[in-house]
This record gives sequence, C-alpha cells and structure tokens, in this order.
Amino acid sequence: MARPRRRFLLFSIFIFPPLLVAAVVVTCNLWIVLSTREQVYDAVSDIEARAVAVVLGTSKNAGPDTPNAHFENRLAAAAALFHEGKADTLLVSGYRDSPYYDETRDMIAKLTELGVPDSAILADDRGARTLDSVVRAKTVFGFDRVVIVSDDFHVNRALFIANRCGVDAIALRSETVGYRDSRKVRVREYFARVKAVIDLYVYPPGPAIEAPEAPALSRK
Repeated sequence: MARPRRRFLLFSIFIFPPLLVAAVVVTCNLWIVLSTREQVYDAVSDIEARAVAVVLGTSKNAGPDTPNAHFENRLAAAAALFHEGKADTLLVSGYRDSPYYDETRDMIAKLTELGVPDSAILADDRGARTLDSVVRAKTVFGFDRVVIVSDDFHVNRALFIANRCGVDAIALRSETVGYRDSRKVRVREYFARVKAVIDLYVYPPGPAIEAPEAPALSRK
C-alpha cells in the first residue's frame, strides 16, 4: 500500500500541476485564436474600410541603436491603411513612462515620416496594456467600430478583448517578423492570452473598464 500511495503523492506534486498548467495554456490559446480567426486580414486590399484604426504600441528600438521590426511593420501597415482609404483616423495607443520613453510620440513621428498628415492622427499614451488600449478606444475616445493593427501573433488577443468588451473590430496583421527575431515575444504571448482570459472572465473588470481616466489626446 505504501508504494501506490507514494506514487500518487509524486504524481499529485510533480506531474499533475505541470499538466494542468499546460492544459490551461493550450485551452486559452486555442479559444482566443479560433474564436477570432475570421476577423483577421493579411492584406490591406481585402479589409473593410472603417473610420478608425487602432494601432497598438511597442518600443521603437529592440536594443541600443537596434530598430524594432515589430514597430516598423505595425506603423507601415497603419500608414498603408490610411493611404489606401481604409481608415480616416489612426489612433496610436501605447505606453509613456517618461520624456525619454514615449511609444505614442515615436509612433506619431513614424507615421508622419510615412506621409500620414497630423490631422489624421490621435494618440493615447495610457495604453499600457492591450486591454487598456482596446477598452479606452471605446470608453474614452468613443470608437466602437475599428480596425486593429498589430503583429500576426498579437491581433487575436486584441480581437478577443474587443469582442468581450463590445467593440466591433477586425484586424490587419502587419508583416511577419521572423521567428528568430520574435521568439521571446511570441512565447510571452502564449501566457498573455491566459492572462487575458483571467482578466476578462475570472476577475472583476479593472480600472481601464470601470472608470477610464481623461484621454491623453495629442496631435503632433
């Protein structure tokens, strides 16, 4: 009897918890990707025109003097949407923690460089998380029918959040960054999807949903 009991204890302590975590991660990822895949587009020419595109932020640089391909590709896709008449306004939503790190400032500068006029750009520098960016687009800026622009691995989570929060959204995937250069963020996304499910279905809505702050609007 001692040996079966020992085996059960070993299974309960060392094998079952990792299996449970793996099952949760796989389930959340499949749920998010499969439930939103019909809302994702690869080409600007195929996407429906909408008044507003929400461009999700990321750092301008991947390292010292190293441009971030995710940043470059997202802004290029957003500019293409505007130039092809698929979006009249681009809402860039990112994080700013100091005068030295301001994702929205860098995004505006890049869009201007790509020929998007200042009058077509809005900025929200309180988009610290994808959840904040999507929810604030509706509750603060009043946009409830949008195109979301981000990376191929990111747009599904943004759409999942939009669907849950009552935002009518479709998404344009920016040009794919090779796995070698995006491995870390892709792995992180698997767990970010689990957190999205927890944020939306397990815990009560956070401040971004319940009581949004006044918008940080800017035009360059």
